[in-house]
Amino acid sequence: MQRTYTFEEFMEIIRKLRSKDGCPWDREQTHESLKQCLIEECYEVIEAINNNDYENLCEELGDILLQVAMHSVIAEEEGKFTIDKVISEESSKMIRRHPHVFGDAKAETSDEVLKNWENIKDKEKKDVNLKEDLLSIPKALPANIRAQKVLKKAAKYGINLGSDKELIDDIKNGLDNLRDALDMGEKSRISDEYSFLLFNMIKLSLVLQINAENSLTNATNKFINRHIDNIYLKG
Repeated sequence: MQRTYTFEEFMEIIRKLRSKDGCPWDREQTHESLKQCLIEECYEVIEAINNNDYENLCEELGDILLQVAMHSVIAEEEGKFTIDKVISEESSKMIRRHPHVFGDAKAETSDEVLKNWENIKDKEKKDVNLKEDLLSIPKALPANIRAQKVLKKAAKYGINLGSDKELIDDIKNGLDNLRDALDMGEKSRISDEYSFLLFNMIKLSLVLQINAENSLTNATNKFINRHIDNIYLKG
């Protein structure tokens, strides 16, 4: 029977791996070198969820926990913070942002919870302006998700994204402009027009309340399945 380890024992394992008597590879890792690993592990968790594979989900969540532990131990070695502070800060945030659970606020629906959450975040940021708010959105996010977050923030500050009909017209004009750029063979303009076209498609997804990331994933899966079927039929 496999032994069960506690969280404290797990953290000691990571500290041992990072020690002079530990693993050469683990000792060499930095916040910077682990970035790609963290991104890949997050996507593997999503894949396990999509596949409804609980055994794999358990394993992949463990890999995410490993990343959190590694970054925390590296920070601990640098005298920046510890895993205890990570847990304490997040616990305080959860209590602060759930006053309907830990306080006297009322929230009967998910929409009310999200509205309260955003209001509390705004108060935490105090006098943050639009520019600072937009720049706070991580550039490392997938482009679709980052564009949606930027546009949602902009809309919150009163910037009009346009109606569905207006955006469809903009997309039609964008296609015309892209065609002209292709006809002229202007590579820089082709790239710009294509970028504007994509961005307006993201705008349209928000106005239509469609998740652009999920839509693209579904379209990609349909493309794969269709071509797999065609290859199978030809064979």
